[in-house]
Amino acid sequence: MFIELEVRTAIIIHGYDANHQEIEEKVEPAEFMKKLIALNRIKSISEQYLLVTSSHDRLMYWEYKGSMEDLKQKLLAMNVLIG
Repeated sequence: MFIELEVRTAIIIHGYDANHQEIEEKVEPAEFMKKLIALNRIKSISEQYLLVTSSHDRLMYWEYKGSMEDLKQKLLAMNVLIG
């Protein structure tokens, strides 16, 4: 299943250092773009970010347009979220 959202990359996690701290790359804000996102890539949702999986075992934080409540309602309408 997929969901269409407007997102932009905010932070890319490239793994962990010797002290188990995330190696972060902060990305300069770009324009939002519409994407069809596979739901199984979404690991968590906060008021500001989607945490998604990427290639090469990376994680990325994407900013999304709208509110967490809007996103929750979309997921409920798709019957993929239990309210």
